[in-house]
Amino acid sequence: MTSETMTPSPHALAVLLLTFIALILFSRKEIPLETSALIVLIVLVSGFHFFPYEDAAGRFNPLQFFEGFANQALIAVCALMIAGQALVRTGSLELVGRLMAKIWAVSPSMSFLATLVVGALLSAFINNTPIVILLIPILINVCNKNKMSPTKIMMPMNFATLLGGMTTTIGTSTNLLVVAVAADMGVKQFGMFDFFLPACVVAAICIFYLWLIAPKLLPEHLISSEEESSRLFTAHFQIGEESESVGKTLSELINITGGRMQVQRIRRSDTVTVVSLPDARVRAGDRLLVDDTPQNLKEFEQMIDAKLYSGGEEVDDDHPLKQQEAQLAEVLVYPGSPLHRSTLNEANFFMYNNLEILAIHRAGKSIRAMPQGIANARLRMGDILLMQGPPDAIDTLKEQQEFVVLDNTRDLPYTRKARIALILMGAIILAAATGIMPIHFAAPVGVCLMLVTKCLSWKDITQSLSPQIIFIIVTSLALGKALLATGGSEFIATSFVHMTGSFTPIMVLGALMFMMMVLTNVVSNNAAAVIGAPIAISIATTLNQPPEPFILAVIFGANMSFVTPMAYQTNLLVMNAGGYQFEDFVKTGSFLALIAWASATWVLAVMYNIT
Repeated sequence: MTSETMTPSPHALAVLLLTFIALILFSRKEIPLETSALIVLIVLVSGFHFFPYEDAAGRFNPLQFFEGFANQALIAVCALMIAGQALVRTGSLELVGRLMAKIWAVSPSMSFLATLVVGALLSAFINNTPIVILLIPILINVCNKNKMSPTKIMMPMNFATLLGGMTTTIGTSTNLLVVAVAADMGVKQFGMFDFFLPACVVAAICIFYLWLIAPKLLPEHLISSEEESSRLFTAHFQIGEESESVGKTLSELINITGGRMQVQRIRRSDTVTVVSLPDARVRAGDRLLVDDTPQNLKEFEQMIDAKLYSGGEEVDDDHPLKQQEAQLAEVLVYPGSPLHRSTLNEANFFMYNNLEILAIHRAGKSIRAMPQGIANARLRMGDILLMQGPPDAIDTLKEQQEFVVLDNTRDLPYTRKARIALILMGAIILAAATGIMPIHFAAPVGVCLMLVTKCLSWKDITQSLSPQIIFIIVTSLALGKALLATGGSEFIATSFVHMTGSFTPIMVLGALMFMMMVLTNVVSNNAAAVIGAPIAISIATTLNQPPEPFILAVIFGANMSFVTPMAYQTNLLVMNAGGYQFEDFVKTGSFLALIAWASATWVLAVMYNIT
């Protein structure tokens, strides 16, 4: 095959255009990712139904685009997500967390390195989300005890888990997908540890950067429930009938707080808002939307004679807000939590917890509207809820595996089922690693045994499955199949090689990985990887090179989700919990991405003798 560009067919052009549109949709936050994926899938199926495509093999059946729902990689991904949920629910990872918390008292610097290494090793076999969720409160607590800044280590810890996920075929859903797509195209099936060595070399180089250099690039501030938090929360102040604020202008209320309170808007009802002008007069029943720190919000509550309003129930003298022993707590919303993509009322939070929700923090952004109050605001992954209530209610919340309280002042439960869940997870990994059973068989068998042994309930399973991941995988596989069938991937590959005509094969390999790295920080890493896999194989064929290093370039590049907080879900979790800004990710993550890219390109070139 030559590197000359080919003329794509009308169907190939249409699929290429749809792929470009899909990548744009996947990068937009206004539309849920699963909705965008479903739209693209339906457009693809409809297009091939009404405009049939035929080649030498005959007419293409558009029903093949739905085969992704039965793809072995998707089955394995879903089963591993469920198995990971069992480890969280049973507290199986808590033992690791406790041991790590103890060694911090010996040597913080070496303990930091140990945290990075252990996080990476665990992520080679377990989805990194529960690992990050486990480590966030532990790191906050040990840092506060040792007078260290958690912001110096929380982002590096997250990045270390992403690096660990690159090392095995089951480390991430991206790895499983690319390996499955490559196998479907005739490439020899990768074993679980076939690229463990090159990935470990890359991870080791990057962990050295995360240990010694990255903390110097990150901001420094303490995060403690006992000290002033720098996180800004969005809250409603309810003006009561007897409040001294009734009849006062907004400027008068602001002056009472010494000019510190900033009112975003005044809500008079669910449908009526008042522009927050200085001369606007406050009425009984008004709700003031204010952004500030927890300490300031509580201070303003007293100054302007208002009530922090959650919408749960009417606040009065008997309510927990007025209990003298009431404490503040910050709770992180994470994937799998009953609060994720739900409202407090829908999750019946107030029915089962003697707590009030005072405010919401969302990635450093101001929430401009909550027309029906905090209780009916739809929560997103990474949101932090400021709660208040009696200490025993907060302790009860910590004991529930469904919530992450950003305060690790007490040990979390290690249940009777924890050891069983760990053994079954180990059996899944061992069966797949030794070839006794492929991972798409071993993982569902393990999940079934977890159900039988009551490590899991069906409620846990439904909470662990992510519609986002399912639909993005199915749609990405369908786009990849369409690109292959119509010759679209071959067109991209020959065009890519033609544009890099003066490049050596190692430079083409590096350029492919760099392209994947850029895409994964803008759109879904699964989408970038699945679309990139057939292109990588076509590039290798065009250059008369082995396909394996180019497939690994796609896997490694698609896992380098370091540069933006929206590139991967755990980035958003640590961004909110650590109080990072967007530029913190760009600055620290860009250096890491370049180091990982350069080292991975070098390692693959050496291993596969590419010059």
